Amino acid sequence: MAILTLHYCPQSRSLGSLVLLEELAAPYELHVMNISKGEQRQPAYLAINPMGKVPAISHGEALITEQGAIFIYLADLFSNAKLAPALDDPLRGPYLRWLVFYGSCFEPAVMDRSLQREPAPKRSSPYGSYDDVISLLAAQLAKGPYLLGERFSAADVLWGTALNWTTHFGVVPLLPAFKAYIDRITARPAYKKAAAKEAQLLAAQDD
Repeated sequence: MAILTLHYCPQSRSLGSLVLLEELAAPYELHVMNISKGEQRQPAYLAINPMGKVPAISHGEALITEQGAIFIYLADLFSNAKLAPALDDPLRGPYLRWLVFYGSCFEPAVMDRSLQREPAPKRSSPYGSYDDVISLLAAQLAKGPYLLGERFSAADVLWGTALNWTTHFGVVPLLPAFKAYIDRITARPAYKKAAAKEAQLLAAQDD
């Protein structure tokens, strides 16, 4: 198999992809950059990903960017881990829905709220309203324990990681359903392993 490289900055959205790779028990290499020094915006990385964003995955000659695409790609590539419903599984559609909902609705809503930007009128907003997004997600997680009910999937890695940092910074309220969900995801061995690895990388950058 071609070498799989995760382009990674500690203290960024990269952590979710690292957790997923650990959940999948996938072989990978890390290309670590220092986000505080803007290394992801330097020519060396822009030659890989012209958007200068992390996370990104290089796999052979393929470049995969955008978190939803990365999660779909990796969970399908390492299908033996069973973190992605198969194409003919009735849960495949809901699984894809929640992965794509993250980038198309949740991130824009949270960024508008965090930056105190006036959202677009609801009729033309890509996410409706911030309250719509939070209410829909909370209602789904209240059914628990995971987004697909009893089945843990790659979508939970993405959302558990995202909710952990967004509630930590106060841009998403720590509702009871969110707290219980975050606790479930962050208690998993893969999350703990990835978080420990990130802490080591961050400490090395601070030296």
